[in-house]
Parts: sequence; structure tokens; C-alpha cells
Amino acid sequence: MSEAAPDRALLDATIGRAAHALLAEQREDGHWVYELEADATIPSEYVLLRHFLGEPVDEELEGKIGRYLRRIQSEAHDGWPLYHEGGFDISATVKAYYALKMIGDDVDAPHMARARAAILKAGGAEAVNVFTRIQLALFGAGPWDAVPTIPPELILAPRWFPVHLLKMSYWARTVVVPLLVLCALKPVARNPKQVFVPELYTGVPRKLTSQADHVHSVWKNGFEALDWGLKRFEGRWPKAMRARAIRLCEEWVIERLNGVDGLGAIYPAMANSVMMFDVLGYAPDHPHRAIARESVERLLVVKEDEAYCQPCVSPVWDTALAAHAMLEVGSEEALAGADRALDWLGPRQILDTAGDWVEQRYVRPGGWAFQYNNDHYPDLDDTAVVVMAMDRASGLRGDKDKEAIARGFEWTVGLQSKDGGFAAFDADNDKLYLNNLPFADHGALLDPPTADVSARVVSMLAQMGEPVDSPRMKAALGWLEKEQEKEGSWFGRWGVNHVYGTWSVLCALGRAGIGRDHPLVARAVEWLKSVQNADGGWGESCDSYALDRKGHETFDSNASQTAWATLGLMAVGEAKSEAVARGIAWLIANQAGDGLWGQEHYTGGGFPRVFYLRYHGYPRYFPLWALARYRNMAQANVEQAQWGM
Repeated sequence: MSEAAPDRALLDATIGRAAHALLAEQREDGHWVYELEADATIPSEYVLLRHFLGEPVDEELEGKIGRYLRRIQSEAHDGWPLYHEGGFDISATVKAYYALKMIGDDVDAPHMARARAAILKAGGAEAVNVFTRIQLALFGAGPWDAVPTIPPELILAPRWFPVHLLKMSYWARTVVVPLLVLCALKPVARNPKQVFVPELYTGVPRKLTSQADHVHSVWKNGFEALDWGLKRFEGRWPKAMRARAIRLCEEWVIERLNGVDGLGAIYPAMANSVMMFDVLGYAPDHPHRAIARESVERLLVVKEDEAYCQPCVSPVWDTALAAHAMLEVGSEEALAGADRALDWLGPRQILDTAGDWVEQRYVRPGGWAFQYNNDHYPDLDDTAVVVMAMDRASGLRGDKDKEAIARGFEWTVGLQSKDGGFAAFDADNDKLYLNNLPFADHGALLDPPTADVSARVVSMLAQMGEPVDSPRMKAALGWLEKEQEKEGSWFGRWGVNHVYGTWSVLCALGRAGIGRDHPLVARAVEWLKSVQNADGGWGESCDSYALDRKGHETFDSNASQTAWATLGLMAVGEAKSEAVARGIAWLIANQAGDGLWGQEHYTGGGFPRVFYLRYHGYPRYFPLWALARYRNMAQANVEQAQWGM
């Protein structure tokens, strides 16, 4: 081992404390679930939703949300960022200001005055994104003319039509379909307090600024011309056609309502479904509206002094990753915890519902969702991670998971895209011209293959014994080779960013038997070592997602990114390297008194440049996993990890 290798007793003690702390957080039924925190947008929208519906004011809850919003306001730029210590975001700031004013904050209070000045300096409420413009318009606090036209007749379009719901990502579909109804009927919020924000407007209209990749002038101009035409045609749609379109949107939502877990199991879709039911005349106690409203309430995190609303919940993801960490620790208590976790995961496999993905690839259901329930929308990332955990635990559990593994494997590989890569939820969801639509300014309309998800599936294939020369493996490895960045890293779509992507791909390449002498691996290893911080850890800012694609943006070392980097290096024969030893030493030195690691920085990806996530579980299970892997490889005197993750 390296001269920087930590003392074995210290390493064992660190692992023991972390494993004990993580096991103490396991729920009685065997699962783990941690807070999933975004930015000010979701809690602000939650407050506005209550006032849109005219619900009785819950002063205690609104007071707690108000304290949360005031705490996360930036002292550096007076607005609200998209992630901890991030830059000013006009849309998040307008929503937070409006929510605080709705809660009752005096507009002349120092924090409100500072926020308002920052908003006006940035172009005022005219400069916000599409979804914020819609939110303002729903309250009569902004003009509908500033919102791109999205007619509900879109749901009637034939499959060949260039703009079709099935050409959009799952999350876009679930958000857009109820929104089609809202934008057609243009309701006005009840807004009992009659709170508006005219003080945020400059009087100067602003064009939308797209955060999307692959924006090209021909497509952009064409879609803008289409929007111009639709605006002038508004109100002339045949009444029977419009009524049919709205009815189909309503039926589409009801079919996918997903019980108390909500439409798409994500807040924006859930909130839009509640507003849609309200606008269509559903009474508050109607079963569809009531359960949709309850699904939103289940996303709240209410603490003694503060409260906020999560964008969704992550129990399957948290449980599967924590189970991997426990299997790596390998003690009797840890293995028992992993066993309970896999018992909990087993029944959550989706075996009967053929979701939207079946329109593109007809394979038997067999995946797992990210949330407690989301039967129409399982994802490949969760499924591959669960399958690998079950396969790894076969020595502990025998053939108990054999059928679940087979069905999960079958479903995952069946969704390979034509280019060889794998996306999160669908196959071939890659019609990049749609990024030029005016209402696609957030740049998250599509679900194309990504390096991190493709790598996770390759890891699963390799762990399950798939030959590297099989057609699907060759196609996937070829796709990953094409996607390597010029400096040697891989872009991480669902985690921040190049450290996450490179960890994911190195795990896949290592398990597939592609050694550190291969140019793909050698370049990635050299890159990871080159971005290691002087203190031995790794850190990367969400700014690395900037449209200019300049690559990794150095940031303070943190537990999850340091764990990813060391796990990635260990996957390809670098367990005895100085870089890994220094990373492990950083993790040991930064363990908190409770046995875990604190981390406020956001290392989860939602939508690049628009929406980021703080997974509260990441600094709990990933560092433990890396430390235990390091110890196990040293004990066995092996240079390459046995498992796909």
C-alpha cells in the first residue's frame, strides 16, 4: 500500500462507527430514506399552491417554510441560488419573494428589499423562465402573452408528428399534460389575500433565455414562428376538438395518478394535477383530487423550526445504495441490514404495469422505480443497482432473488437505445430538435442516453457475466468510448458531474475487465488524479454544467465526491495508489462525531443549469462504502474490485 495509507486500527474504527450510525437509521421494515432537498422553488410553489386553491392558512407551517426560505437567501447576491453557495437565479428568487410576501413578510423588510433590488437589477419578473411565467400568470400576477402557447390539442397529435408527448421525457410528459389544461383554461388563483407582485416588474419585456443544449437557429426560429401563429389562432380551435383534447388530458392523468405517491411521483406534476382537477370542477373531497392533494403533502419535511417541500422522495435509491455499502462492510450486523433491505426492495419490483416505455420497446415489466411507488415510470439506474445488490447477496440469500434478478435484467437490457447507450426511463428519447421549443427553455424535455446510466447497465451486465464481445455489450462500450471527454472524464447527468460520471464509467470498465493500461481507463485515471484537491479530497461545483462545457469546476472537498473518486480509482487497479490513500485519509479525518459525514453541498443532478439536488443520504453511505472497499482490497491483496459498483 501507499506510504500515505491510514493506520489499520483507525480505518477499522472509522468503518465501525459509520456502519453503526447507518444501521441505526434503517427503518423497521428494512428500508432507508433520506431527505431530498432542492432549492427555494419547490417550497415556494407549495405555498403558492395552497393560496391558488384558497385553502385555510396554516400559519405554523407557513411560518416554518418562511424561516427556511429566509435562511437560504444568499448574503452574497441577495437572491436565491439553485444550490448551496450558488449564483443568483432570477426564477427561484421571484418565486421565493412571492411566497414570502404571500406568507406575510413586509415588502420593506431588509431581506425583501434586498431581494427585490436584485430581481430588478437582473431584468425583473419579465426575465424569468417559462414555468415561473406560468406560475405568475395563474395568479394574475403576470401576462399569459409572455407564456409560450402549448395547446391541449397536442395530446391528439399522431405519433409521426414532430412534437409528440412520447418524444418527451417521462417527467416532461407528467408535468406538461395537466399543464395543457391549465394553459388552455387560464384559471385565476383564488388568492384570498389578493397578494400580487407588481413591484417586481420593470415594464420592459424580455425574451426567454434557453438553458438547453443543441439550440440551433433554424429550429428555434421555426418553433418561434409556430408559437406566433398559435397565439393568433388561440380561441379559434373547434370547440369539440378542444373539449376532446381536455378530456383526454384528464383521462391520461387519472390513469397515471399513482395513488398517494402522485402523478409521476414528482412535485411539479403532482401540483399541476391538483390544479387541473380544481379547474375542471372536482370538489376537494373527490377521490382523484383528494389523493392528488395528499400526495403533495407527503413531500413535506417539517422540523421543529423550519419546513420545506421535497421535489420527490428517494427510498429505493437510498435503500439499494445503502445495501451495497452494508454488503461491502461485511460484518454480521451489516449483512443482516442488507438482508432486510433486499427483503424490502423485492416486493417493489414492478411486474404487472406496462408503462409509457412500452410504446418504444415492448419488453416485460421488471424494473424498480426511484420512489416508493411509480409503476408507470421505473428507471434503469435504480433497477441496475438493485439487480447488482441482489446478485452480490446471493451468497447470503441463496436463490431467493433469482427471479427478481432475471426480470430486472431482462427489462433493463431491453431498453437499450439504437446508438448503444442507455437512458434513465426510455429508449431513443433523443429528438434534440425539441430543445428548441419555446417552452423547453429549461433544457430538460428529453431523456437521451447518458454516460452514468449507460455505465451502470454495463456494470450490471459485466457482473452478471455478459461477454465483452456480445453485441449489446460492444454497442454500450462503444457508446461510452465515444462519450469520453477530451481530457479523459465523462459527463455525469444525474450526479455532479465529471467526478460522478467518471466514477460510474470506471466501475463499468473495471468490472468488464478493461484494465488501467487501456487508453480509455488511463486517461480517466490521470484526469481524476489531476483534479484531486490539495487536502486529498475531491470536490466539483454545479457550475461545471455551464453551457460552455468547459468541464470540471474545482470546489471544496466533500464526502460523496471523494468517495466516488476513490471507488472509481479502486475499480481499475488503483487501490494501492497515493491518490486513493490520500482520499481515504481525507474521509477518515473528516468523519463527524456521530460517525457520519456532514455535507451541505449539492452533488445530485436534477436538470443541468436549472435544478440540482442535495441527497442527504450520499455523505452517509458512499464514504462508508469507499472505506470498506479500501480495507477489503488491502486485506485480500487484490488490485481490482469484484463487483460492478
